[in-house]
Amino acid sequence: MGNFGIWVLTICLIFQSGFGFYLPGSYPLKHVVGNYLSVKVNSLTSIDTEMPFSYYSLPFCKPVEGVKDSAENLGELLMGDRIENSPYRFKMHTNETEIFLCQTNKLSSDDFKLLTKRIDEMYQVNLILDNLPAIRYTRKEGFMLRWTGYPIGVKIKDVYYVFNHLKFKVLVHKYEETNVARVMGTGDAVEGFPSVGNKGSDVPGYMVVGFEVIPCSVMHNGDLVKNLKMYEKYPSPIKCEPTTVSMPIKEGEPIVFTYEVTFEESDIKWPSRWDAYLKMEGAKVHWFSILNSLMVITFLAGIVLVIFLRTVRRDLTRYEELDKEAQALVNEELSGWKLVVGDVFRAPSNPALLCIMVGDGVQILGMAIVTILFAALGFMSPASRGTLITGMLFSYMILGIAAGYVAVRLWRTIGFGDHKGWVSVAWKAACFFPGIAFFILTILNFLLWGSHSTGAIPFSLFVILLLLWFCISVPLTLVGGYFGAKAPHIEYPVRTNQIPREIPAQKYPSWLLVLGAGTLPFGTLFIELFFIMSSIWMGRVYYVFGFLFIVVVLLVVVCAEVSLVLTYMHLCVEDWKWWWKSFFASGSVAIYIFLYSINYLMFDLKSLSGPVSATLYLGYSLFMVLTIMFATGTVCTQKMAH
Repeated sequence: MGNFGIWVLTICLIFQSGFGFYLPGSYPLKHVVGNYLSVKVNSLTSIDTEMPFSYYSLPFCKPVEGVKDSAENLGELLMGDRIENSPYRFKMHTNETEIFLCQTNKLSSDDFKLLTKRIDEMYQVNLILDNLPAIRYTRKEGFMLRWTGYPIGVKIKDVYYVFNHLKFKVLVHKYEETNVARVMGTGDAVEGFPSVGNKGSDVPGYMVVGFEVIPCSVMHNGDLVKNLKMYEKYPSPIKCEPTTVSMPIKEGEPIVFTYEVTFEESDIKWPSRWDAYLKMEGAKVHWFSILNSLMVITFLAGIVLVIFLRTVRRDLTRYEELDKEAQALVNEELSGWKLVVGDVFRAPSNPALLCIMVGDGVQILGMAIVTILFAALGFMSPASRGTLITGMLFSYMILGIAAGYVAVRLWRTIGFGDHKGWVSVAWKAACFFPGIAFFILTILNFLLWGSHSTGAIPFSLFVILLLLWFCISVPLTLVGGYFGAKAPHIEYPVRTNQIPREIPAQKYPSWLLVLGAGTLPFGTLFIELFFIMSSIWMGRVYYVFGFLFIVVVLLVVVCAEVSLVLTYMHLCVEDWKWWWKSFFASGSVAIYIFLYSINYLMFDLKSLSGPVSATLYLGYSLFMVLTIMFATGTVCTQKMAH
C-alpha cells in the first residue's frame, strides 16, 4: 500500500469512527416482502484457542459473485473480526425448505486434517443478518442456554461429523412508520429512501428483530445433486434432527450443504431486538460488588478523616507558625512524621520516570472514564462492532494533551519550578507506555501471523497505528507539555532541608506494606473483573457499563484513600521516601489482577490448549495489568502531590 493509500485509509477510519456510534434501535431498516436478505459471515472463533480464523479457510460454500470484505472500522480489525459475504440468502417473509447450496470438491488430505482439527478445537461459525448475530438455543438440565453461532461439527466415537444443514428462523416485526423521508441501515444494511407521498411508500414491510439457527448433520445423496445449481430445491425431503448426526467427514469425499428458512412474526420491537444478546446476568452480584466497595470506602474515609482533620492539619499549621528557634526547641519533643517535615517533599529517585508514568496513567485513566461513560449512555453498543475499541483508541490519543500537561507540571513541581528538561519529559511521556504496548502486541502479533489467524494485525494497519501515534498522539502530548511548562507549579507547604535526614532501621520491609495495600483496591473490582474476563475470553457480551462506571469511580476513591493512609504510616516511622511507594501502593493491585488472571486460566479456561494460546493469554493479561498499574498508581501520586 502506497503512502497516499495509507493516508486515505487513515482519514476514512477517523471519519468512520466519528460517525460509527450507534444507539440501539435508532435506525430500523424496512424490508419489503420478497426482497433478498443477505447473510454475512464473521471469523471462526473458539474458547479453546482464542485465535480467530477466516470462515473461508475451511471448505465451505462460496458465493457466486466471489468473496468480498464488508466495510470495517479500526476496532473490528484490532479485534480480529473479518466480516465477509456468504452464499446464504433469504426472501423476506418467504419460507423455503430443502435449498441446495453447493457440493464441495473432494476433501484433500490437508482439508480433512484442518476440518477435523477445527472440530477438535471447538470452533464456532458466526453468521450475521441485518447486523444481528445468529443465536442458538439449547436446553440443559431444564435451563434454556443461548449461544452465538454454531459449532462446525462434532466428534463421536472417533468419527467426525459436520453440520451441513442449517435451519434458520428469522423473527420479523411489521414496519410501523411508512412515510419516512430517509431510513438508514446499520452494519451490513443499506440506505433506503422511500419518498413521502409516493405509492411505493405504502408498501408493507418488515424489520428483522431476531435471527436463530439450528445446525444439523444430514446425509445427502451425492448423485442427486450433480446437476443442481445453487438455490435450487433438493430433490428429496430433508429431516433436520438436532439430536442426531449422520454426515461423517471422510477424506476424498465431498460435502453437500443445504439450508432452510422460516419467517415468524414477533412482538419484539426494534429497540428491544438486542435484548436477547445484552440480557444482564447476575444483577444482584453487581450490586453486591458495589455495596462491598462502599463499605471499604467508608472504613478508609473514617481513618483518613481522623488522620488529616484532627492530627496532621492541626499540627502542620502550628509548626509553620513557629520561627526557627522555636522549631528547634519543639523538635526535641517531636516524634514520628513531625520529624521529617523538612524532608517530606524531597525529590524522589528517578523523578523523570515517575513523572512520565504519572502522565501516562492520567491519559489511560481518562480514556477509561470517557469510554465507559459513553458506553453507559449507549453510544458504543455491541450492535456497532468495533466502536468500543475505536473509541478507546481515539480518546487515548486526544488525551495525550492531559498526559503531557500532568507529566511536565509534576516535573516542574518536583524541581521547584525549574523549566529545564520539560521537552524531554513530554516526549518520553508520549512514547513510554505506547512503546511498551507496541512491543508486547508486536510479539503477540508474530505468534498470530505464524498461526495464520485473522486476529493478526495486517502490516498496513501497523503503519496506520504508527501514523496515528506519531502524527496525532505525540504532537498533542507535546502541546500538553508546553501548557504544563507555562502553568504555575504546585507550591509546597513546607521548606525542604538541604541535608536529608537519615531513615531509621525498620522492623519490617516497607515494600511489604506497599504490596499488601493492593488488596483493598482489588477487593473493589474483583467481582466485576470476572464478568469482564468472561466477556473477553468466553465470548460473552458485556454491556453493564453503568455498573462498570460506578466501580471505576469507587476504585479511584479507594486508591486515593489507601495511598493517603499508607503514606501517613510511612511518615510516622520517619520514612520520608514516599513518592514511589505512593505510586505502587494502589498500583500493586495489578499484581493481584495478574494472579487472578492465572487463576482464571487454570480453573475457568481449562480447555485452553497449546503453548501459543497460553502465551497469547498471558501476554494480553500482562498488557492489561500494566495498563491498570499506570491508571491506579497515578491516582495516588496526584493526590499526594496536591
